Amino acid sequence: MGSRRVRQAYHLFLLHVGIALVAINIHFFLAPNQFAAGGLGGLTIVMHHFFPNVSIGLLMLCFNVVLFGLGFMFLGFSFGLKTIYSSFMLSFMVWLFGEVAPMAEPLSEDKLIQLMVGVLIAALGLVIVMKEGASTGGMDLIGMILNKYFSIDIGKAVLFSDMIIVLLSIVAFGVENGLYALFGIVLRGVVIDYLIQQFSLTKEVVIISYKCDLIKNFIIENLGRSATVHEAKGAFSNEQKEVITIVLKRSEFHSLKKYINEIDKRAFISVHNMSEVVGNGFKSMV
Repeated sequence: MGSRRVRQAYHLFLLHVGIALVAINIHFFLAPNQFAAGGLGGLTIVMHHFFPNVSIGLLMLCFNVVLFGLGFMFLGFSFGLKTIYSSFMLSFMVWLFGEVAPMAEPLSEDKLIQLMVGVLIAALGLVIVMKEGASTGGMDLIGMILNKYFSIDIGKAVLFSDMIIVLLSIVAFGVENGLYALFGIVLRGVVIDYLIQQFSLTKEVVIISYKCDLIKNFIIENLGRSATVHEAKGAFSNEQKEVITIVLKRSEFHSLKKYINEIDKRAFISVHNMSEVVGNGFKSMV
């Protein structure tokens, strides 16, 4: 029970770290430079230009209330408690940063560097939030509504809404800032795809060892995995050997490699990186 609570606390901590990174990007990088780089944060930055007396965090909170109201109306309760919590926590953190560390001007005169650093921070935060089974809501809800009623792919619907926000930013802040925002959207998508791939990277491991029985027991008992075992014959020695093939997550592979090194330093191990594995304890098929 204690270890379960520790794991829950750890995942909750990670969720808040991810949300905080997204909030840092909005408050310290996007808003001072008037970069409306898509999403609810971008829309809020544009609207803050027209309502400067209302803080960005408060505007974001208002938009979240409206969007979740639409979500309940058209989608029911399909977006989950974590997403609701994450969305409102993001609004709170943006408001809190505004109160604790208000930004009177950008951090630097180099807009491109600020945009790139901010996008990298936000992309990492979004991936962490997604890995914890949540999202920051916002314009994703519009995408889900369009997908349900008009059969538009969610990714395309969100991209369409981002383009509308870019056009609004051109009206509010000029063409230059609008182009920066467009570049930020493209860069964010590329970085998120790359980080998701790195986080989900798995390894296909092929092991040839004289201690296969011990290795199989370690895989089953310590890693909670199964493996494929087949017979092979050495071309030079003509000896019959067992070959173990298994797919593991990165952390599991490090544990297995350490164990094999302890019991059989002559073992032969080949490793292949795999960008996606579906089913049987890995990614869901749907």
